[in-house]
Amino acid sequence: MSIPTEKHPPIGPIAMVGGGQMALALAEGFCRAGLVSASAITVHDPVPAACERLSQRVPGIRFASSSAEAVKGAALVFLAVKPQQAAGAARECAAALDSRATVVSIVAGVPVARLAEWFGTARIIRVMPNTPCLVGKGVSVICRAPEVSASAAASTTALLTAVGSVHDVDEHLLDAVTGLSGSGPGFVALLIEALADGGVKAGLPRGLAQALAVQTVAGTAALIEQTGEHPAQIKDRVASPGGTTIAGLAVLEQRAVRGALIDAVVAAADRARVLGRPSDG
Repeated sequence: MSIPTEKHPPIGPIAMVGGGQMALALAEGFCRAGLVSASAITVHDPVPAACERLSQRVPGIRFASSSAEAVKGAALVFLAVKPQQAAGAARECAAALDSRATVVSIVAGVPVARLAEWFGTARIIRVMPNTPCLVGKGVSVICRAPEVSASAAASTTALLTAVGSVHDVDEHLLDAVTGLSGSGPGFVALLIEALADGGVKAGLPRGLAQALAVQTVAGTAALIEQTGEHPAQIKDRVASPGGTTIAGLAVLEQRAVRGALIDAVVAAADRARVLGRPSDG
């Protein structure tokens, strides 16, 4: 989903501390929507391959030799590193951060209060995006500290809307969000792989089986989203008495697939909470 540029003038300058897949998805989406120019984004990542990938996909993007250099003069600073690297990266940025800058953290588990302590500013927004942002179909869930200005909040929401849908929540829900939409693409990918394998086992060519699995999952999701129906209604509608679907559903219930998925989301949420615990005393 993109936003008409006439309603949202170009935003910037932006710094990105970390240049991995999610930073790439965000930068590419921001520029594709016309909300920011590539030259207004400065990235620091110590991995040359990440910088090369960014330069190829987002021509004109700038690079800095350190996190502190990247954030100088930035209005929005995206922290896009692993949780274990967040404290060091934030503290390196703190002295160079503009007093009016807002930090947008996509780091799983680390709360606003700890980010504020590390960065030395209360202007903190936490976001949990997911990897479908790479194709403009992501989900980003956002919470912000009271000190964040209305304009910074609006700019951040506009940017994130360029790569998918955006939801606002209270911070205490973000770990659960991480378990569902943050980790969910991995669970869905596993389901698609398993469906395709089932098709192959039933006699389908591999390419056709994967295409059918992908399109079936995407189509069912679109059907539920557009109709607003409960998933159980869709399931019951295709489960004819004595038919093929109910036979398969019975196997899934016997193997506790539903319970396994529930437990997977809870386990991912619990892991997010662990990652957010202080490890530096």
